[in-house]
This record gives sequence, C-alpha cells and structure tokens, in this order.
Amino acid sequence: MEDNEVRERIRAGDREAFGDLYDRYARTVHQHAARLTGDLSAAEDVMSETFLAAWRTREQVRAEGGPLGPWLLGIATNKARNHRRGVGRRLAFLARQPKPEETADFAEASAERLDHQRELAAVRAVLDRLRGPEREVLALCVWAGLDYAQTADALGVPVGTVRSRLSRARKRLRALTGERLAQEARQEREEREPGRGRGEVAGRAAIVALPSERGSR
Repeated sequence: MEDNEVRERIRAGDREAFGDLYDRYARTVHQHAARLTGDLSAAEDVMSETFLAAWRTREQVRAEGGPLGPWLLGIATNKARNHRRGVGRRLAFLARQPKPEETADFAEASAERLDHQRELAAVRAVLDRLRGPEREVLALCVWAGLDYAQTADALGVPVGTVRSRLSRARKRLRALTGERLAQEARQEREEREPGRGRGEVAGRAAIVALPSERGSR
C-alpha cells in the first residue's frame, strides 16, 4: 500500500488501516518510549497514549508524504516528555512525605525482563545527564533510525536544529562515557589493593549496585 493511500485511509478513519499502522509501528514506538523513559511499564503507557492520540488527531495527518512512523514517534516523544515531568512532580511530592516503613519485596520477574531493565537503566544513566532536546534527537536519529528531515518533522523544529542538537549530544555522551570508564577503572584498581577494611567492602557493594554504562555503548 502506498504511503499516500495509507494517509488517506487514516485521515478517513479507516480502522483496518489504523490497525495495520499499529501492527507496523507498535514495537518501534514502544522501544523509543522505553529509551526516553527508562521504564518498561511507562513505555507501555506512552505507547498506548501515542496511538490513542494518533487516532484522535488522524484528521491532522497531511494528505501527502512519506511513512507515518515519524509522526507517531513525534507524538511518543511528547508523551514521554510529559511522563518525565509527571515523574519529577511525583518524586518532589514524595520527598516531602515521611519515610514509610520498609517492607519485604517478594516480587519475582523473569531473567530476561530484569536484564532488559538493567540495560535500560544503564542507558538512562547517561541520557539523564543530557538536556531533554538533545536526548530526544539522539533517540530519534540514532535508535529510531529517522533521518534529519524526519526527526525535524517529528519534533517540529528546523533541520539545522536537529543537526546541532545531535552533534552536542554525541560529544556529551562521549565525554560521559569516558568519565564513567575511568571511574570504573579506578574502582577496579582499588578493589585489587590489599588490606581493604570491612567498611570499604560494604562501600564497594553499594557501588556495584549502581548501573553501568557498558550496555549503552
């Protein structure tokens, strides 16, 4: 089916065409949302909100153009941005509340899901130190595979802005990765040193629990 025909059917409210659109891009949208939020559950919500918003605003789709992937990823970027703001507000609220009593966590998850969570956490540990616009451009251009024009269309910014943001994001990521690798190298050397005290071992255990950047390279 040609792109213009898909657009025409989507604009007309063709549910079958929209279902095909969902089947084609749901995984891509979910992966993009997961990279921006660092949370699989949040990514599910963002994906659902994205397609719901796409259906509600289908009449705004241009009659002519390429694939609708950039349009969906643009919506997902906005939804993920809103999610992160909401998380920030909730964390600020919780920080003002009395600390609850600790309870045992008996929840179990599959090894595959845990590994995926760790990978996302490692990526997010670096991405969270980027400015939001740079992080979004990186996710769209590098991971989602959009070109500059498609990314610009998805974000509603000029192509030149996309280029400059991506360049800054890449430089910043290289710097952050170098810092983390140097830090890990120092920690490994310290761990091999003899005569470490009991408190130092406990401190090392806490450090090990921190996410590593290795999965994000």
